[in-house]
Amino acid sequence: MTVKQVRFTKEDRECLGNYFHLADTIADLIGPHCEVVVHSFESIENSIVKIVNGHHTGRDVGSPITDLGLKMWSEFEQTGELSPKSYFTNTPDGSLMKSTTSILLAANQKPIGMLCINMNLSFPFPEIIKTLLPQSNKPQSITSERFSTNASDVIEQALNTAIAEIESDTSISTKKRNKAIVRRLYENGVFEFKETTTQVSNQLKISRQAVYKFIREFKSK
Repeated sequence: MTVKQVRFTKEDRECLGNYFHLADTIADLIGPHCEVVVHSFESIENSIVKIVNGHHTGRDVGSPITDLGLKMWSEFEQTGELSPKSYFTNTPDGSLMKSTTSILLAANQKPIGMLCINMNLSFPFPEIIKTLLPQSNKPQSITSERFSTNASDVIEQALNTAIAEIESDTSISTKKRNKAIVRRLYENGVFEFKETTTQVSNQLKISRQAVYKFIREFKSK
């Protein structure tokens, strides 16, 4: 089965464009040794519509789809497989790449492109690892984030963090402490959890009505 170039609508282009920031995010996470590409099925001759770190393969926006990309697209048309297993390949200069590809669909399940991630493994492993770790010569802080299976733990962590931050701020008086804590949680979206009001009132030893009053004040402003 051969693939057919897809007739795009305005909505298809907008949908594909929504993946551009995802390419930037993935490349930022993995680092400069990772090339991330968004292909469009609107034109196989100029399929690359977004590329980050394209120096690894020498490509840029407007470059064509690869032969393997065409094969994966054809296999999707036959099997419906969106994300084949990762694979190893070589760049034009012989560098070893570990790659993965996923077919991108529009809202109507119409295939509109591919997201490809290529990790260049030709660099010394310590150099690759170095880009994944905090740099000792740069002031970087470790961001607090709690991975949990229940909302109660997430609320507790957010509340403890807010308490610590407010208590370390000497410009906030003891009288205004609870309101400031509730404001911090409100601004961070923690009250989207249903249990937040109860946990906050219990830990701060204030009534639920007081918490609701604070929130109404924040909303009114």
